[in-house]
Amino acid sequence: MPEADVKRTIDAIWRIESARLIAGLARIVRDVGLAEDMAQEAFVAALEQWPESGVPERPGAWLMGTARHRAIDRLRRASLHERKTAELLRELERSHASDRSESDDATVDSIDDDLLRLIFMTCHPVLSADARVALTLRLLGGLTTAEIARAYLVAESTIAQRIVRAKKTLTAAHVPFQVPETDELPERLGSVLEAIYLIFNEGYLPTEGDSWVRTELLDEALRLGRILAGLMPQESEVHGLVGLMELQASRSRARVGPRGDPILLNDQDRSRWDYVLVTRGLAALDRATSLKPPLGPYSLQAAIAACHARARTPEDTDWKQIVALYDALAQVMPSPVVDLNRAVAVSMAYGPEAGLELVDALTDEPALRDYHLLPSVRGDLLAKLGRGHEARREFDHAAALTTNMRERSLLRERASRAVAELNGRADNARVEGTSSSTP
Repeated sequence: MPEADVKRTIDAIWRIESARLIAGLARIVRDVGLAEDMAQEAFVAALEQWPESGVPERPGAWLMGTARHRAIDRLRRASLHERKTAELLRELERSHASDRSESDDATVDSIDDDLLRLIFMTCHPVLSADARVALTLRLLGGLTTAEIARAYLVAESTIAQRIVRAKKTLTAAHVPFQVPETDELPERLGSVLEAIYLIFNEGYLPTEGDSWVRTELLDEALRLGRILAGLMPQESEVHGLVGLMELQASRSRARVGPRGDPILLNDQDRSRWDYVLVTRGLAALDRATSLKPPLGPYSLQAAIAACHARARTPEDTDWKQIVALYDALAQVMPSPVVDLNRAVAVSMAYGPEAGLELVDALTDEPALRDYHLLPSVRGDLLAKLGRGHEARREFDHAAALTTNMRERSLLRERASRAVAELNGRADNARVEGTSSSTP
């Protein structure tokens, strides 16, 4: 195999195997930073050896065996100075010998357990949301620091610092490499789901930059969610999140025009939706519904997305059902953003006047002061009511608040269109008035 092909193969294997590799090592060495170092050293060894020796039949087992061997060497040197390290060394050597006697193949159960522990560690509440996202993408997504930096449009050094600080924080806090106890699970699982959904949202609608969609982040979030659903099959909200992401991601192709310009939901060509993802999303929602009624926040949002997915045209959308689902969501997850989204649904179900009344009640909400979608929604409702000049001011305000260049262009276009439509209606009225006065 040509060296370039081997390199591409190794990159693909790394993306697939790195999380399992780091998880298995972290269980043994009890230090996620050291585990990542050992995994990367094994990856470097593969880059050096596989172009000549060829890709092994079981590349994951080869990488694990090499990583453990490197860890043993490093800990042997360190054990001369620290008793605790010597204890870790003995445990690692026992594990290495045991695994070699079993052909370096870990059981599926042990791999799943290690992955689940790693997910809960990288998403531990002791870390900030930014740190959880960066560390999760690094250790579970297999992304490089540079790839994460590009995805979030921040300096590579910033991401590197977040990851380093996150590892130090986990070490200083003595976070155990284990799944939380039953009484801690709801809070900790919420942190995990939040981190995965933050990654998805940044892919679905990037906060900054010149892209309307970042497919690499959508793909990573979906992959992590599917892994988690496989590891925790009895947790309804895990399936709810997966369903929500599958359904929203199904629209990706239709959300972007030929030049990368945004296409809003009601203007999308629904034949371009990915109905394989729709089917998967509806199945995940059914699974969530069957496990634990009443539905949690992710499952309720998935149910809202399902209403859109089932509608083959915008006119087929069951907006009254969506309003009812937002009512339920507001009960389990009170939020001004939920109230704003409910107001949109109310406007679609009962008219723009009803929606505008609800939106106006949110204009003094501190949490929405710099939220660009508040003036955007208000501008849309004002435009539908024929109040074009007011709508333009709202769209211009929204454009000034957003840092996504594609969205800013769209909002400015809508500002111009609101006034143009108002002028068009005025011209039509003058023509009709002239015609009606003609004998």
